[in-house]
Amino acid sequence: MRSPANRLHRLTTWFAVLLLTACAAPSTNVSKAPAQPAAVFYPPLPNPPRVQHLTTIASDLDISAPAGGFAKFIAGDDQREQRLRQPYGVAMFEGKLYVADSKAPGLAVFDLVQRKFSLVTGSGNGRMKRPINVTIDADGSKYVTDTGRDQVLVFDRNDRFVTAYGTAGQFRPVDTAIAGERLYVVDIRNHQVQVLDKRSGKFLFKFGSAGSAPGELFHPTNISIGPDGDVYIVETSNFRVQRFSAEGKPVRIYGESGSEFGTFSRPKGIAIDRAGRLYVGDAAFENVQIFDVSGKLLLYFGQPGDKAEGLNLPAGVSIDYDNVALFKRYADPRFTIEYLILVASQFGPNKVDVFGFGRMQGMQYPPDAKVNAAQSVQPAQ
Repeated sequence: MRSPANRLHRLTTWFAVLLLTACAAPSTNVSKAPAQPAAVFYPPLPNPPRVQHLTTIASDLDISAPAGGFAKFIAGDDQREQRLRQPYGVAMFEGKLYVADSKAPGLAVFDLVQRKFSLVTGSGNGRMKRPINVTIDADGSKYVTDTGRDQVLVFDRNDRFVTAYGTAGQFRPVDTAIAGERLYVVDIRNHQVQVLDKRSGKFLFKFGSAGSAPGELFHPTNISIGPDGDVYIVETSNFRVQRFSAEGKPVRIYGESGSEFGTFSRPKGIAIDRAGRLYVGDAAFENVQIFDVSGKLLLYFGQPGDKAEGLNLPAGVSIDYDNVALFKRYADPRFTIEYLILVASQFGPNKVDVFGFGRMQGMQYPPDAKVNAAQSVQPAQ
């Protein structure tokens, strides 16, 4: 089986960036994802688990939806099951799962309450070309980074196009994060972050430049805001996460290139929970590593493969506290979910995997709720 070390030597920096910024060959596996197996926990029982794999969503049939706009787009009049093709970004809002699929001209929307599927493509000046990521504000406004247009497209809570940010040559946006009235835009082409007024798109300031020294960035891909207001940026080609103040001053660096746990091979997605823990997806390790704010590895979950919990080139990672009730039926009756972790995979049968972070009833946990990374499932060798 594949090992992180062999994969690291085989994959070049150029290829890592190519997967994000250029078209890759679609997966040929279009069979339905395998049935949900017995509950999968991390760390595995009999250790006190903190993460359970709940379910995977890869097509309209996974929410029992009739064939709709997305199926017609992919297959014309053929109403067979159609899957997400190459998703990257994922987010939830009011019972709806939004997926930015880089192989579809729009956002795939899974309404988990109404059990309906739709595709938001935009219209006129708001028509999407190659959506990569989606960020949803507290009021339901959606900010979609589109590398086909090199713009950030803004949609309202009802998924109607509002405006577009970015002039010709300004940036190649691949992810955004919201903090107050600021919109932080990750610019992979210029190795920097541009900060805009989220209401008007007015440019405020920028930080970062090509390089590997503190404060410099090299192919930044994903971004998240911590509970302290600091900005955390994944640098795929620097194999690290860099933390900045809200004003763009470098604070610290997490991780380095390597094949050991706690290092990175091809980091991409990042999310931060309310306790300040970092969740970093690695497309080469094909897992998600959890770190505390000091950079200590706490746990890793997910692994390569085509089983229900398998990850294949994971990209976007997001955390959701508001829609836990929709996924409780997938959880072990003894496992109490505190929040959801969503992971999008670009290839393989699974596309969006949903994990629950929580506690098992009747088990003793350390006072600080931290877990021993050595107890977790090991990446496949």
